[in-house]
Amino acid sequence: MGRLLPPARIAPPHTKVLPLLANFLIGLREGLEAALVVGILIAYVVKIRRRDVLKRIWLGVALAVLVSLSLGAVLTFGTYGLSFEAQEAIGGSLSIIATIFVTWMVFWMLRTSKNLKHHLQHDVDQHLEGAGWGLVLVAFLAVGREGIETALFIWAAVQATGSTTLPLVGAALGIVVAVLLGWLINRGLVRINLSRFFAWSGAVLIVVAGGVLSYGVHDLQEAGILPGLHSLAFDVSAAIPPDSWYGTLLKGTVNFSPATTWLEAAAWVLYVVPTMIVFLRAVGRKAPAAQVPASDSSTARPTPQGAR
Repeated sequence: MGRLLPPARIAPPHTKVLPLLANFLIGLREGLEAALVVGILIAYVVKIRRRDVLKRIWLGVALAVLVSLSLGAVLTFGTYGLSFEAQEAIGGSLSIIATIFVTWMVFWMLRTSKNLKHHLQHDVDQHLEGAGWGLVLVAFLAVGREGIETALFIWAAVQATGSTTLPLVGAALGIVVAVLLGWLINRGLVRINLSRFFAWSGAVLIVVAGGVLSYGVHDLQEAGILPGLHSLAFDVSAAIPPDSWYGTLLKGTVNFSPATTWLEAAAWVLYVVPTMIVFLRAVGRKAPAAQVPASDSSTARPTPQGAR
């Protein structure tokens, strides 16, 4: 028997555009991180008059993009021919991995955004010996972690919504806007408070990740790995029809399912509530530390990279 998707995962054509929202945010955030990293690396090697190693940086970026695209292709086509249970087991496991990966990156960026420029410059200094081939690794790791995270999270979001093309388009649009915005920031043409941007977007991604985790738990229940598939915590399908515009909006953005099992609900609550509390407390501690002393005029305004 072929794989049958429940009605909650199928949206009518006129509402399928709504899954663009969450995926656009993911593409924008991760793309902006990668664009800023590449801009900082290029600006620094130009500043120290080592233009000869620019090709090394671009090679690392190209390899990172290739690995990310390859991962996306493997995730998309690698499960064809497998049984329904095997597909659900793989999908559920990868959704949980994506949630862990995104959570780690959200906190990593919150912790390092202020000193990202100096951190990357230190890495460059350590790999500038000789022809600078070590910069291939620096650029690959710096961009690759964003690309792999994006591939995992977008794939999980696509699986959750049951729509393929439009979520990918949303992510692609977010990446394009991020590249343009990153270029403008690095050129000093646009100044934004990146700490605030990553704080707000991080909070939204935690909620989105909670939905992906919940969906992953549901997949594992369908695979027979976890119990409780037919034990529902609530079913509000009558009030929030899955094919309505607001049902599709909730599904496409935060992966809300009108019919949710107890295990799905518990996973969402146990992840989102403590993670959000820890994140908001970290943001609150970071805000006073980010205030610039009056005597330090050299950092009173954002750098062209926007890292303050």
